[in-house]
Amino acid sequence: MESINMQGAKLQARYGASEDVVIKDYQNAEYYGEITVGTPGQTERVIFDTGSSNLWIPNKRPVLSGKNIYDHTKSSTYVKDGRVFKIQYGSGPVSGVLSKDTVSIGSIKAEGFTFAEVDNTSGLGLAYRLGKFDGILGLGWNTISVSKLPTIMDAIGSQLDENAFSFYLGNNADGQLVFGGAAKEHYTGDLQYVNLKSTDYWRLPLSSIKVGGADFGSTVSSAIVDSGTSLLTLPSADMKKFADKIGAKSVLGKEWTVDCSADIPDVTFTVGDVDLTLTKSDLILQSSGSTCILGMMGLDVPAPNGPLVILGDVLMRAYTTEFNVAKKAVGFAKATKTTEVVV
Repeated sequence: MESINMQGAKLQARYGASEDVVIKDYQNAEYYGEITVGTPGQTERVIFDTGSSNLWIPNKRPVLSGKNIYDHTKSSTYVKDGRVFKIQYGSGPVSGVLSKDTVSIGSIKAEGFTFAEVDNTSGLGLAYRLGKFDGILGLGWNTISVSKLPTIMDAIGSQLDENAFSFYLGNNADGQLVFGGAAKEHYTGDLQYVNLKSTDYWRLPLSSIKVGGADFGSTVSSAIVDSGTSLLTLPSADMKKFADKIGAKSVLGKEWTVDCSADIPDVTFTVGDVDLTLTKSDLILQSSGSTCILGMMGLDVPAPNGPLVILGDVLMRAYTTEFNVAKKAVGFAKATKTTEVVV
């Protein structure tokens, strides 16, 4: 006779399931949660990244870090692949070899899932070595997957109540990632959906940008919603124009600061016909005395992917966001902030 647990697992796979993951917040710059890889499961802390589509985890500890490494010799479900894996992020490359094993998100399992065992993370620099995460789990579409490998949502989508996942990001507090539906505890009313412009990134049509209610005059027509990008980015010329408008100053050409007492107008990004408005408190990252760091930066994404606006964690803290694979749409609702995650 099958155990109750095994019967339950089969029923979940047949009739649908959902799974909640606690998303830890490291200085509002790094959001990560736990998965397991292998049998028995080896715990890995990953950034759930809607801006990429592959899973990679380390099989070697970089200098100055206490990473959880994956050891395939300790897994009974490991299968060798051996192909070379290379991925390029904005900060640099990461490389290793491909392998297959069971990847679990709570009770939801992707058996024989192809991912990368990485031994070179030098392209990520100190941000990785000193960071809290071990690897990255891409939640983008398979069209941008390295080697066109199936994504984790390709692998588990049929097991879920709904082929979708939702983020609620905390503000210096735990957040929540729901596989199989919406993070309903963290918004009121209804989600407002915007159909995707294309299925590469979670790319949306950008209808307009308004600053203080007035049209900003940007010519950018695409925005991507990217949980793996900490800031909100504009093309460099637009960022400079916005900085001049509010009196922000550049620090080494990378981040922007503003007087904390400055009057920063609301910024509204209209995606499709949905207005996403950010206030001064949303746009300010942190303060040091009278100087505040702006959660925005200039970034020029070359064609064919760009130019574009990246709606990163700065926006996702303000809006609970559902990424719906089945609908090919993103849903937004103003986040209802709590001091602790509900799971």
